[in-house]
Amino acid sequence: MWLKIKKFFSRIIKPIPHKIGDQPYLMGEANFLAGAHSRINEALRVLRISLEFIKGFRAFHFIGPSITVFGSARFPEGHPYYELARKTSRLLAEGGFNIITGGGPGIMEAASRGGLEGKRLSVGANILLPHEQAPNPYLSKVVTFYYFFVRKVILVKYSIAFVVLPGGFGTLDEFFEALTLIQTGKLYHFPVVLMGKEYWKGLTDWMEGTLVTQGAISREDLAYLTITDDPQEALKAIQELASNLKLRPNPPLSSQSTN
Repeated sequence: MWLKIKKFFSRIIKPIPHKIGDQPYLMGEANFLAGAHSRINEALRVLRISLEFIKGFRAFHFIGPSITVFGSARFPEGHPYYELARKTSRLLAEGGFNIITGGGPGIMEAASRGGLEGKRLSVGANILLPHEQAPNPYLSKVVTFYYFFVRKVILVKYSIAFVVLPGGFGTLDEFFEALTLIQTGKLYHFPVVLMGKEYWKGLTDWMEGTLVTQGAISREDLAYLTITDDPQEALKAIQELASNLKLRPNPPLSSQSTN
């Protein structure tokens, strides 16, 4: 029944090409973000977005305490950051946490791989892109999203912490969103771990030396931020939170359902 409803609304809300001036025709989410459309189209779009939220809620509802790991898709196997992500995720998984990633290559693949090596679920929250991002082969379960903002809500909602490895705009987007939610009181007891001190040094120096000193943020806004090169330190910071919240570790992979 769920699949029939999804297919029905997908046909109804099929993206309509949209052109602005000399810009090329826009499809999909780019079309949605390009301005106002007919009221019927906008109403149907709300239904499609609602269905995607429901899909995410159903897929992630029973996965238990999980940590989302972010990082660039451009660091291949053998790269120091790939190996750091793999080692960190394996240690987190051995500590009883399932691992969530964006489901793609690079750091995401390394984290997914480490999660499986640590005998816990490795879940991918993939996204449809113009140049399709294929899921990596180390996933217990993959859920593909159409809308970026739906995916972002799911990643925060079903994670107890973010571990952020070296990455680009997408990684920075997720990192700053978590800090913004913490600063504005929308998110509580949520550790954010930056892995790779040297990579993030310029950013953290700017945050401390400019944002804090000029009063744009307070030092307390960074209280949930841990900066380290040590996977064990990352695990300790997250375990302290899990203990305070009385979260029970996930059982080994063989005892968990991927439905």
